[in-house]
Amino acid sequence: MQIAIASGKGGTGKTTVAVNLAFLMEKAQVVDCDVEEPNAHLFLKPVIKHKKGAFVLVPKVNYIKCNYCGKCRQVCAYGAIAVLSPSNPGLKGQVLLFEHLCHSCGACVFLCPKKAITFKKRKIGIIEKGRSGKIDFIHGRLNTGEAMSPPLIRQVKEHIDNSKTVIIDAPPGTSCPMINAISGSDFLLLVTEPTPFGLHDLKLAIETARKIKIPICVIINKAGTNDKIIEKYCKAEKINIILKLPFSRKAAEVYSCGSLLVKELPEYKKIFQTLIKKIMIKGRQDEKSF
Repeated sequence: MQIAIASGKGGTGKTTVAVNLAFLMEKAQVVDCDVEEPNAHLFLKPVIKHKKGAFVLVPKVNYIKCNYCGKCRQVCAYGAIAVLSPSNPGLKGQVLLFEHLCHSCGACVFLCPKKAITFKKRKIGIIEKGRSGKIDFIHGRLNTGEAMSPPLIRQVKEHIDNSKTVIIDAPPGTSCPMINAISGSDFLLLVTEPTPFGLHDLKLAIETARKIKIPICVIINKAGTNDKIIEKYCKAEKINIILKLPFSRKAAEVYSCGSLLVKELPEYKKIFQTLIKKIMIKGRQDEKSF
């Protein structure tokens, strides 16, 4: 079973849910897909056993073959290539490659009439794998300055072990990184907070998940302040609120120390054990029940 945990905005507590949930699972794998700011490791403290580079393919021009026809520029949908033709006979032209804009689609390589373009590898980050007690752990770290995280997220997900319960900690928001992270999951836990901003971004996240047809449940974090704002919307949309995590100073103190709630606070262990039971039940039900 693959359980994606996401939120429409940052800071709602999705990583808190992911790591505490995984800690109580019998056979769990945590996959931190928030590759721009991974932080699940701060709580699980895994021993990293394997590291490998993550690469994408970008074009490489053979200037001996190139005649600066501009075909590569014409077929590039992302504006990653500019071609400067020779201004006078005998002068060299130039092909400018903007590698951070390249989506590795290969159109320039396959459609170059002179076969002057090939692929080369460009490193975009690293993938790290390890263990935290009985939990398998994997995350990616995107290089500073990289414009696109989905290629790294996809490479991280290649290491998913479906023999375990997979907990995917998705990036915040509702753009391409989040969509790449949650795609293929059996269902989605959306963590929100009972505020107008939380509701606004929860709506966006729900609309996104419905587009890709993933069953949804909602978790309200910092519950007890203005829960009705979320409850009213979820009731109207027929979305199950599977859990409420109470607003708690003690929980905030445990979190700020990089500890797990289920280890430090007995009441939270009971809360997350109840969540696991509900997840197992939901996993057996038809998708329509979400």
